Amino acid sequence: MANLILVSNRLSVSVEKRKSKLEFKPSMGGLATGLSSLGQKDRILRIGWSGLAVDELGREDRREIETTLKREYHSIPVELTREDLESFYYGFCNNVIWPLFHYFPSYTTYDNSLWESYRRVNSIYLEKVLEAAGPEDMIWIHDYQLMLLPALIREKFPDAQIGFFLHIPFPSFEVFRLLPWRTEILTGLLGADLIGFHAYDYARHFISSVRRLLGVENNMGYVRHEQRLSRVDVFPMGIDYKKYSGALSNSGVQREMNSAARELQGLKVILSVDRLDYTKGIPERLKAYELLLENSPEYREKVVLLLIAVPSRTRVRRYRALKREIDELISTINGKLGTIGWVPIHYFYRGFSFERLSAFYGLADVLLVTPLRDGMNLVAKEFVATHRDTGGVLILSETAGSAREMGEALLINPNNREEIASALKTALEMDEKEQIERNAIMNERLSRYDIVAWTKDFLNKLIQVREVQEGYQVKKLAGDLKSELVAAYRQAERRLIILDYDGTLVPIRARPQDAAPDPELVDLLKRLAADPRNDVVVASGRRRGMMSGWFGNMDLSLIACHGAWFKPKGQKWQLIEGLNNEWKEQLLPIFELFKDRTPGSTVEEKEYALAWHFRNAEPELAALRAGEFKDILFSVTGDLNLDVLEGKKVLEVKHVNVSKANAASLWLSRENWQFILAAGDDSNDEALFAQLPDTAYSIKIGIDIFEARAYLESSTQLRQLLDEIVK
Repeated sequence: MANLILVSNRLSVSVEKRKSKLEFKPSMGGLATGLSSLGQKDRILRIGWSGLAVDELGREDRREIETTLKREYHSIPVELTREDLESFYYGFCNNVIWPLFHYFPSYTTYDNSLWESYRRVNSIYLEKVLEAAGPEDMIWIHDYQLMLLPALIREKFPDAQIGFFLHIPFPSFEVFRLLPWRTEILTGLLGADLIGFHAYDYARHFISSVRRLLGVENNMGYVRHEQRLSRVDVFPMGIDYKKYSGALSNSGVQREMNSAARELQGLKVILSVDRLDYTKGIPERLKAYELLLENSPEYREKVVLLLIAVPSRTRVRRYRALKREIDELISTINGKLGTIGWVPIHYFYRGFSFERLSAFYGLADVLLVTPLRDGMNLVAKEFVATHRDTGGVLILSETAGSAREMGEALLINPNNREEIASALKTALEMDEKEQIERNAIMNERLSRYDIVAWTKDFLNKLIQVREVQEGYQVKKLAGDLKSELVAAYRQAERRLIILDYDGTLVPIRARPQDAAPDPELVDLLKRLAADPRNDVVVASGRRRGMMSGWFGNMDLSLIACHGAWFKPKGQKWQLIEGLNNEWKEQLLPIFELFKDRTPGSTVEEKEYALAWHFRNAEPELAALRAGEFKDILFSVTGDLNLDVLEGKKVLEVKHVNVSKANAASLWLSRENWQFILAAGDDSNDEALFAQLPDTAYSIKIGIDIFEARAYLESSTQLRQLLDEIVK
């Protein structure tokens, strides 16, 4: 039976050593908590670091950790040394990826030695996955520490079913491009079949970076890279809803509430719960609370802020400095505004048990969540779930991932101190009926999409992606179909072979002039054409002069300018009847205008066509301009007997009678061919495929939506096929 293998930096259980004794306890953090909610089912196997450096342990400790984790927690520990932790976790993960992805580029350290450590540790995780994974297992990789792992696994297990989920924001392209190893990160992630994000913005930023840096477009969320399809989608992580919505009925929670309520009697409670991190905006929220008390003195001695800051990355210098800043702020505010009987801020620098934290949730009148940037923030969801049937106001930063789902909260700009203070005043004065109504709407949403629904949604989508991929595999030219094609070629006495050029016989080049036929292609075409049973037609949108220069000394038939000109082998160039260029005078200024408005784009004037190329333009601007231009072209060409062709990074206008299909029909009608093969790479070749007889072999180059009988992944594979049949 197949397993679900969860791979994350930390296991959902941590190991600590106290007085020579090993202790096993749940890990802290949103991801560890979320994954622990999946339960300890036999089919779930976890891989991750245990929490102890391997070079601090003896052989017996290592054996006990491995045995206990495997037997009791269905977990496999990854062994990391102190050096690994220093350079990989505290180094690259927390001094490069964490600040950059949270929009703190000035905090980012670009150190190649840290990058090398990141690569090496991802390879260590790879070895553990290879030891544990079977061919039927689903592998689900989590978070920014392991962004190279999907491609590493894919290289070893090409058919593995791999999902990846990023639990932090994915930054905009302008920020992500600062990363020196940006291409390697994107390529690593695209090794996964499904790449998940908490919010649409993060998915959009990822797709934008893939487009701009790798030149890869997406089609309805599917990205084709290195002839593989990967799906990019959004899955806002849920919580264990039943656990938190029923928390106030828990006897342990009730005891904690009764104990805390005596100390907080008569006070309105504002709660703040976070890891101590510079992305959480804790100093900004303290200053906003101070502003509330200064502007609204009537709340003094009537309200209290419970600030819980869970220690985090205590060995990192910036985090130690942040703690000092927070300590000083709290001391200043309490000293300036406090009285003998009232302390404005109660500060807890530690984590709490579920019972104690839920008691604080239940007692709080307001939860203040103001991260400067946050992937999701499950605390906001836990608080609302705890207040399923009661009042309680959530103030939430609009830059937290959960803000997309919780529009009934009071959303604020975390950098606007006045706005936060105003939201606090609104929350403290809000009518209880309105509080309950807002919470009811959010609870309905949270109850439907909890941690279980989130998990099922992701895994079901991973299965669907595999089904889509397999659908393409069925149409790949391989196995029996390939053998059938080779046999049919060898048996036929008369053969017609129609081959598109750019993107089919040669890869698409950034500069069209760089796509001249190489010696290997010239030799292949000459060998194909040398067989008297073959009529080989090379079709292109290029000018006839260029086609003659490249192929004029071969015994080939040629089609140029998308079919405006054709040249049967041994004959002169002939022009399709009824063509004229009068329309160019009207359209050329429009083409030039869009060239000027889109830096990097070019206009190509052909004998009977105009083309606007935007491959080298800024992708998002080009996509915007292409949409505009296409609309204009359709409106002005409607009564001019012209066609608008949309190719790969090109828009072209030509006469309606000009097409590869029309030109190729001259060969198709010439005789009763016993073997027909046609290959092309874009939508312009689809009309040709459509008019071929059912017995023909139509081949699309590249994984894409197509009507061809089969596909090959690249021009290299097509050349290999042609070389095989010509032998």
